[in-house]
Amino acid sequence: MNKERAVIMIVDDNIVNLKVAKGALVESCDVFTVPSAVKMFELLERSRPGLILLDIAMPEMDGYEALKRLKANHETRDIPVIFLTSMNSTESEIEGLSLGAVDYISKPFMPRLLQKRVELHLTVEVQKRQLKNQAEKLNEQSLALQDFNDGLQRMVEEKTRKVTELQTAILKTVANLVENRDGVTGGHIERTQRWLKLLIQGLKEMGIYKEQLRKWNIDLMLQSSQLHDVGKIAIVDSILNKPGRLTSEEFEEMKRHTTLGVRIIEKIEEEVSDSEFLRYAKVFAGTHQEKWDGSGYPAGLAGEDIPLPGRLMAIADVYDALISSRPYKKAFSHEEAVKIILEGRGTHFDPLLTDVFARVAGQFASDGH
Repeated sequence: MNKERAVIMIVDDNIVNLKVAKGALVESCDVFTVPSAVKMFELLERSRPGLILLDIAMPEMDGYEALKRLKANHETRDIPVIFLTSMNSTESEIEGLSLGAVDYISKPFMPRLLQKRVELHLTVEVQKRQLKNQAEKLNEQSLALQDFNDGLQRMVEEKTRKVTELQTAILKTVANLVENRDGVTGGHIERTQRWLKLLIQGLKEMGIYKEQLRKWNIDLMLQSSQLHDVGKIAIVDSILNKPGRLTSEEFEEMKRHTTLGVRIIEKIEEEVSDSEFLRYAKVFAGTHQEKWDGSGYPAGLAGEDIPLPGRLMAIADVYDALISSRPYKKAFSHEEAVKIILEGRGTHFDPLLTDVFARVAGQFASDGH
């Protein structure tokens, strides 16, 4: 296969110089000889050379002005230009190079030297084109890779969204199943989730337990709170739906919903990989009935031995129970419920969390049912 020949344009008002230059280069290049810069621009409308040899001292338009015009046009500014000059001054070379010329060749020139200088610059231009092509290919590959990564990210996000939707749907189904068995606490799970969110917002505003909050996935934790009463699913109907107060024996059985909830969640854990969601859920199920003074159940934990999620749920759970009606009691007003919880500061409830509750209690009222 024939090697593609470079196209050279020689611009000089001296016919002898044009003939000598063409004679030196015609064997290896396609050479256009042009007698003036004006003619050069006419020819450039039809042809794009790989290199221009441009005389400086010409009538009508000198080489400096021609080079300025070449560099001002985006279609011709990348064509390399070598000045041909009989001027032997450093100033003229500096001026030409500052305008964008790539080299100077003095006249009269030796054909062999002209060949080598042109060959050198053509080689450089070939290498520059190769590097440019490689850069363009790398850029195309980078863009393609970015598109692939973006598509993959969208797929992951869509998959995550669907898994989250499925998880939420399953949670609501389980929560509704528990509530449907307990005819007196409808909406309790959804409301306690709202109360928890308000308490956590209050914690952030007051800067309390901020190190623990920083480690939490709060959205995941709020979702998992829906399982805090999941153990009630294993409590017999005669106790769960008893219209009056429970006997001591029945209350002991009801208290088992905490440990039963933990066991149910542990059974789920056996079937799945490590789950932060289930860890939160197990804490809620097992500790939401503990009390700050150690008189709660099932483990009689006290103070900060009770995990913070359990201490938060204790307030949310009791508040909702107070403002809800039962066959054996009327619903307390918001003000009455707040008073009872504040009275439990340091006995039933974490003192700091009780202070947070006092600060956000007005939002409980406005967000109530």
